[in-house]
Amino acid sequence: MLRHAQSGFTLLEALIALLVLSIGLLGVAAMQLKALQSAHAGYQRALVSLIAIDAQERTWALMSQHPTKNCSVDAESAWSDYWGGVLDFSYSLSEDAACEYEVEITWTDQRFMEEGGNNFQYVFRLPSL
Repeated sequence: MLRHAQSGFTLLEALIALLVLSIGLLGVAAMQLKALQSAHAGYQRALVSLIAIDAQERTWALMSQHPTKNCSVDAESAWSDYWGGVLDFSYSLSEDAACEYEVEITWTDQRFMEEGGNNFQYVFRLPSL
């Protein structure tokens, strides 16, 4: 009877190849999860930017309808009433001197705290009419 010196070696190679493949697939799954999280964070930031621009447009519209055409219009109440029921955000629209407004939007999503927080600030200036 003839014995081979390498009997069982191909089974060991197959098991090592399977281990390397499974580690690679776990890496691909982790990258996919991170990509989905980043896409969701980008969606939230785009939505917050849209909300801030909407505050600017609502303030501009209210200012143009104001009889004295000055900067002291109350746009925050209508703006926060419209967006407050849609999303879980907190808003702040404050007027500084010279028709300059600051919009601060904060949202509650603990998954992305390490990526820069959940705070968005947008400053705009409207021309005095």
